[in-house]
Amino acid sequence: MILLTRLAKAAFALYLAALAGVTIFQRDLQYFPDTRIVTPAEAGLQQIETLLLTTDDGKRLSAWFAPPREDKPLILYFHGNSGLLADRRERFAHFRESGFGLLAIAYRGYGGSSGEPTQAGLMLDAEAAYAEAARRGYSGRRLVIVGESLGTGVATMLASRREAAALVLDSPYLSAVSVAAERYPIFPVDLLMRDPMRTDLVIGQVHIPIMMLHGEADQVIPLSSARALFALANVPKELIVVAGAGHLVLNLPQIYPRVAAFIDAAVASSK
Repeated sequence: MILLTRLAKAAFALYLAALAGVTIFQRDLQYFPDTRIVTPAEAGLQQIETLLLTTDDGKRLSAWFAPPREDKPLILYFHGNSGLLADRRERFAHFRESGFGLLAIAYRGYGGSSGEPTQAGLMLDAEAAYAEAARRGYSGRRLVIVGESLGTGVATMLASRREAAALVLDSPYLSAVSVAAERYPIFPVDLLMRDPMRTDLVIGQVHIPIMMLHGEADQVIPLSSARALFALANVPKELIVVAGAGHLVLNLPQIYPRVAAFIDAAVASSK
């Protein structure tokens, strides 16, 4: 009996230590910033230029920009929780080949941008990007918001309060807290998470065409999370599930043409 009591106390102590670690270092488990600086030219995208934006709280953001063809929209792009803008070179090249413009920011703490990532900070970054797009004459029907993975929450929150022609989400989630709760079921994640990214609470405020893309075998964000978010979205909406595919599918050859056609149709219908 004494041995069982000691084992129980030891197990509880280990649980508390693990809980403390997850709580203290939770943002290190949520964001994986790459601080290297790679220029568009170094990434093989010579027609894209680098901008430096300033957020309302004084952070400096590195951004990549290229104007669209006259009849095409600007893509306002929000990346995932790791890597660099250069890691998205292929999808950026596809956008440019379609005639779409591009404004993609590196979140605070990521390559070339100051500060450290938080949910509130990322939304300030998004607002700075939207303001820059609007300053250049791209807003409303001339703007399409696109997000990948973590960035789908940022994109959706922005679309819920700013005008755009359409919203495209590659590998979206119901909320970051729900994904974390599934990954760490022994911890009260919903009570502890500082950056819950509650996409589910704002998707109903988006009243523009929405396209969601998801890999059936996604091991990062479960397809069930995307389906739950899709159920909450307003029409018109479309969900493309790619059989056998993993995380991030926009760049697949059978998917990107459908995305480009969706964007063109949404922009045309908004005129």
